Amino acid sequence: MADNTAKITVIIPAYNIEDLLGRCIESVVSQDYPKELLEIIVVDDGSTDSTGRIADEYADKYQNVTALHKENGGSSSARNLGLKHATGEYIGFVDSDDFVDKRMFGTLVDAARRYDADMVQVSRDEIAEDGSMLPDVLTPPKGEIVVTPAEHIRTLLMHTGDASFCTKITRRAVLGDDLRFPEGELNEDFHLMIRTLERVNKLVILPEKYYHVFYRTGSNSRKKAEDKDYFPSVFTDIVRNADVALNLVRDKYPELVPVAERFGYYQRLDYLLHIPTSMMTSDNSFYKEVVRNIRKSLIKIISNKYLSKRDKIYLMILAPAPRFVRKLHAYVRGL
Repeated sequence: MADNTAKITVIIPAYNIEDLLGRCIESVVSQDYPKELLEIIVVDDGSTDSTGRIADEYADKYQNVTALHKENGGSSSARNLGLKHATGEYIGFVDSDDFVDKRMFGTLVDAARRYDADMVQVSRDEIAEDGSMLPDVLTPPKGEIVVTPAEHIRTLLMHTGDASFCTKITRRAVLGDDLRFPEGELNEDFHLMIRTLERVNKLVILPEKYYHVFYRTGSNSRKKAEDKDYFPSVFTDIVRNADVALNLVRDKYPELVPVAERFGYYQRLDYLLHIPTSMMTSDNSFYKEVVRNIRKSLIKIISNKYLSKRDKIYLMILAPAPRFVRKLHAYVRGL
């Protein structure tokens, strides 16, 4: 029997999402979990459409829904404001364009109690704008599994784990008053996740696909195909976070250093494959540092057993003259 004695706070950051916010809130309100133990905080991040009004309407309609309003500062600042007001023993997040199964939070709390776990994760599926199901980004386990923080960090560094806080609940005491999302950045979940895992006793991963990711064109981290020179800041943030991860691993999990180094090379490759050639210039200091890092690490790149042969080849080809290689590649493909 499920343990329904723990209070949960679910935080929903919302910005100009009037067409999808209702579906999101309704999916959380409709949980098969005691209403008095489910606190829902919707944070309107300075929306210019009717998002704020919709949040207020739900707060008026349901006693366990609170609407907060703030000046626009990004998803991280909205989440952090929600954390400031949260009173639950466990904290969960739902992105406002996504929605969840009605069994999600009850199932998470039940597993947290059974395993005495600081963090529990459900699996997720991916839904396109036309409603079709997309291939799984992450393969759900066949059954419930328990992993150590070091094991989960390893999966994140190998791009096989889930860094999202939205698929999880986390014991609020673990976050304390000092662990918060980095503001002004994307890839914020990864940054906070690797720091939070230092304090987590264990992570339980469940096979149920109870979190539904909705891929909306034009959202923060999704590039519009027609914007040829658009370069989402997420590609610089992932490089910065790779360095944060490497420093943390060196300090806390030295056995994972080669895996963390592989992660940094991969993220820099991703950066070089996505940055518009118009931005690959001598006055772009971040771009120059990415190239410099790869060039000085070529021997370590070749010898890193966790980096694929394909990625090693790409890095070796790009290192001498990345802008020329990218322009030549575009010419050959007729782009």
